[in-house]
Amino acid sequence: MGDRQKEITAGLGAVGTFDITTTGRKSGRPRRIEIVYHVIEGRIYISGQPAPRRRSWLANLDANPSLTLHLRKPIRTEVPAKARIIDAELERRPILARVAQNWGRRDLESMVQQSPLIEVTPEV
Repeated sequence: MGDRQKEITAGLGAVGTFDITTTGRKSGRPRRIEIVYHVIEGRIYISGQPAPRRRSWLANLDANPSLTLHLRKPIRTEVPAKARIIDAELERRPILARVAQNWGRRDLESMVQQSPLIEVTPEV
């Protein structure tokens, strides 16, 4: 991880919100949403509440892993990034355990089965 990536990650804090822009998988148009992130062991993760349906933003990233982070801290800026969808339970479980802890949730099994999870890497 480069110095700029470390600076961005450190400046985000442990949990917060930022906007992301993905590219619509069908329309090809930019799609911007506000989303919660978690910084765990120096890596940025995006997850969500457990639900049986797949989120549009996740389907967009599955089709095209490029996204833009619209940061509010450490400074207001836009940063290109890549997403990596995390599907393997062995990798998901420990990360989602930390996410559940951040949110005060006690339904880890539901989260492992139904929560989206991606790792975001700034491209700076």
